[in-house]
Amino acid sequence: MVLNPQQLEMCESSRWDFSDLRALFLNCTLKKSPELSHTDGLVRISRAIMEKNGVAVEVLRPVDHHIAFGVYPDMTEHGWPRDDWPAIYEKVKAADILVLTSPIWLGEKSSVCTQVIERLYSTSGDLNEHGQYAYYGRVGGCLITGNEDGAKHCSMNILYSLQHIGYVIPPQADAAWLGEAGPGPSYLDPGSGGPENDFTNRNTTFMTWNLLHLARMIKDAGGIPAHGNQRSKWDAGCRFDHPNPLYR
Repeated sequence: MVLNPQQLEMCESSRWDFSDLRALFLNCTLKKSPELSHTDGLVRISRAIMEKNGVAVEVLRPVDHHIAFGVYPDMTEHGWPRDDWPAIYEKVKAADILVLTSPIWLGEKSSVCTQVIERLYSTSGDLNEHGQYAYYGRVGGCLITGNEDGAKHCSMNILYSLQHIGYVIPPQADAAWLGEAGPGPSYLDPGSGGPENDFTNRNTTFMTWNLLHLARMIKDAGGIPAHGNQRSKWDAGCRFDHPNPLYR
């Protein structure tokens, strides 16, 4: 069973309808499918809570795809023979909730996670129907696993990056599991204590519900109010609530 009795009770007693929401987990493991990803162990908990509440969830490993390096929307236009990012970007745009997950290597998020953030950044200049940046109206979080210090450092970097490009970050939008420093069992290894760890289970549960609640609130409100933050109007010369010197 992925969820413990307390997590199941929270799902069963919920009075909110999240069935029109979509979530995308980008598991930035360095391991190609179907190799075991310990980071996916945390993903399973958050995913199970969302699916219990009717959310359409997709989990994708970027390492399974040919994603070009660069900060342009489609790197085939810049000399790369193949770039799967544009197709992944369509999944990102369709999701109300984006969760980036990563192992820790040398105290940092994985190289795959860095590449994903760079590619998210490459499309952050797109505009939505209100003239705001494309990621406005979506919420983001992160999950981290490892056998060394750095979980909060990785979360800080990922969550800053997401909010910078337009995602809304709810309270307590990260969770992590850290094993004993150095060689030893990882999250899903027998005897690790990871799946039973109350602190990690609590934070993963809180993160998931906070993502659901904030996504619900924003969707019900029709997105982030479009005033004072519209790139299209700024480019047209509007200066919100201030006289435009061109028309004096």
